[in-house]
Amino acid sequence: MEIETGDIVYSKAGRDTGHVFIVCGIIDRNFVLVTDGDLRRVEKPKKKRLKHLKPTGLSVDSMKNRIDSGIRLGNAEVRKVLAEFVQADGKGE
Repeated sequence: MEIETGDIVYSKAGRDTGHVFIVCGIIDRNFVLVTDGDLRRVEKPKKKRLKHLKPTGLSVDSMKNRIDSGIRLGNAEVRKVLAEFVQADGKGE
């Protein structure tokens, strides 16, 4: 499964293992930028290797469109979307 901007992913490795993120940028075929709006804010996203991420298969289209058009996301908006996902999924950190 290919990871794109706006996708919701789980971290599989590192200090943030099990944490939920939204992909906010693609660096190259091996690395992406992820944010959770809390510990990893939109202003300073985390660079993660793709093999350390587990895709959920869900994407937030409104965020994908904003990221792709260069409009910056808000931290509160990211936190809200991820909280709704964690509540619906029944998983989390």
